[in-house]
Parts: sequence; structure tokens; C-alpha cells
Amino acid sequence: MAGSTQEPLLLRVARGETAERPPVWMMRQAGRYMKVYRDLRDRYPSFRERSENADLAIEISLQPWRAFQPDGVIMFSDILTPLPGIGIPFDIIESRGPVIDPPIRNAEQVKNLHALDPEASLPFIKTILNTLRQEVGNQSTVLGFVGAPWTLAAYAVEGKSSKNYSIIKGMAFSEPAVLHQLLSKLADAIAVYVRYQIDCGAQVVQMFDSWAGQLTPQDYETFALPYQQQVVRQVKATHPDTPLILYISGSAGVLERMGQSGVDIVSVDWTVDMAEARQRLGRTMKVQGNIDPGVLFGSPAFIRERIIDTVQKTGGQGHILNLGHGVLPGTPEDHVRVFFETGKQVNDLLAVHA
Repeated sequence: MAGSTQEPLLLRVARGETAERPPVWMMRQAGRYMKVYRDLRDRYPSFRERSENADLAIEISLQPWRAFQPDGVIMFSDILTPLPGIGIPFDIIESRGPVIDPPIRNAEQVKNLHALDPEASLPFIKTILNTLRQEVGNQSTVLGFVGAPWTLAAYAVEGKSSKNYSIIKGMAFSEPAVLHQLLSKLADAIAVYVRYQIDCGAQVVQMFDSWAGQLTPQDYETFALPYQQQVVRQVKATHPDTPLILYISGSAGVLERMGQSGVDIVSVDWTVDMAEARQRLGRTMKVQGNIDPGVLFGSPAFIRERIIDTVQKTGGQGHILNLGHGVLPGTPEDHVRVFFETGKQVNDLLAVHA
């Protein structure tokens, strides 16, 4: 098979090469919408066990790959996974989400955080990524997965998920020096973690700044962007050829600023028209996205229509087809299959539409 010696499609597109079609994968493609995942979760109810036991994480990462053959296989993990390695323990409670106790609220706590040694604190990551690369070969691209400094700081300072981010914003606006110190330490740790993931086999790494969409553009430029840049700068210094993706939910107001982060690909959420996103980011920036996950509750014909529309709007090149957010629990697995099959046939479908 020709594809077995050639580099995988998603990696080629992420590097800016011209390709036969847009590659396709989904955020949260391993997870609750799949029956095989729910069955496994019933046997292993602890999220941290599922994501930090290498055998389980490998199995979960490969579930959607076996079912749908996406062009990207992302390591099953959590953005908080590296935090204990710098001195911020956390727990994930099934109904409540992540809990960090005590939260990081003062300069002394920030001073006590230490550098990340992933080999010592995250040994399972090497096993997961090495194995995924062996399993997937050149048929798909293996993606790594990290949180960005602002979002990790938000969890650490709030101590849990938040509706209004009042505690971290309070720190940002009344004790900015403490927060900047925390953000810088987190950026250094994440850069180490990204490089480690690449060394262990990740071919592309996606950084999630999930909560940066809650910032005003002005505050994004102060508290999010410089630390995204710090991560990217350090990674590119040692691994210049590994493509990096940045995703923010609710990013319409900061889209151009995302493009200033230094990443190779901006993952666009569904609140922006893809043609406008391309225009705003500039034609040289590669894009990922941006089908509304709710579309997968529509009919197969509707799903196909939306994919064709999105790919047309990107011009087909420099685009990784994905959702604008993670696949939703309750999404019919057959509709996920339609999404992947349509993505793979999109050029033929476009020719019919032309």
C-alpha cells in the first residue's frame, strides 16, 4: 500500500504540503458517545486511571481509530495531567469535573512550584505515544495534547471549573505580578511537556486554551497570548519541524490574535464562518475545524452538506477537517461514521457540486 511508506496525510497538511484532500479527525473522538468507551468506563470509573494507566489510555485512543480510521489519533489524556509534576495535585470527580485543593492563591504557593521532569512524573506518556505510533504506523498521524498556560492557571487558581472566572480575573486585575509568575512557570513546564511528547512519538501537538475565550481581547494580549508564545518559542527552538495547533472555544473575538501565537494551525470554533476565519487569519495560516458538533445530530444528508460547505469555504488546501469543539455525548455513532466517510470522499462530492 502506497500510504504505508509515505508520511501520513494530516502531518503533510500540517506542514503546509499540498495534499489530495483535507485530513479529518475529531476533538474528543475517544469518549462518551462510543459504547465501547462507556463499557470500559463502567469497569474503570476513575478518569485518572483511564488516562494515566498506559494500557487503558492506549485502548481508548485506538477505539475511534479502529471504528472510523480518522487521519489523526490523539492521545487520550487530560490538560491537567502534568500539574502534579510541578506541585499542583488534582482530582477528577465524575459528576463535578476537576478539583484542585488547595487552589493556588498567593505568591508563596507560586514560588514553591518546581520544574517539570516528565520522565519522572509522567512515565506513562512515553508508553502511550510509543505504542500509538507503532499501532498506527503511517496510516494516521499521532497527536499529542496539552493545556495552555492561561487555562491551566484558571483551573489552579479557581480550584475547579468556573462559570465566571471571577477568582482568576480578580488575581489578574489586583495582583497581576503573582499571576504573571504563575503563567510563566506553567509556560516553561508545558514547553518541556510538549517537547517530551514529541520525543516520545507525537507528530503534531494541539494546545487547548479552553478558557481564553473568556478574556477580553485586551486581557488576552496580556495574560494568554504572551504565554502561548513562550511555549511555542521554546518548542520551536528544539523541534522546529513539529506542527503545533492552537484551539480556543469561543474564540471569535481573538481569532487574529491566535494567529500571532506562533502556532502553525489555528483550530476555529463553529461561531465563525470558515471563509471569514480564513480571511481574518490570512491565507498563509492553516486552519482546522469547524463543523458545529450539533450538526452530527442532523440527517446524514445534512452532515454531508455542512462538510462540503466548510471545505469549499477553506479552498480545500491548508485545512484539517474537524469539529468546532468536541464530539458531544449522545451523538449517534453512525453519524460520526458519516462525518469521517464524507470527509474522505469530499473531493468527489465537491466535483459533483461544482
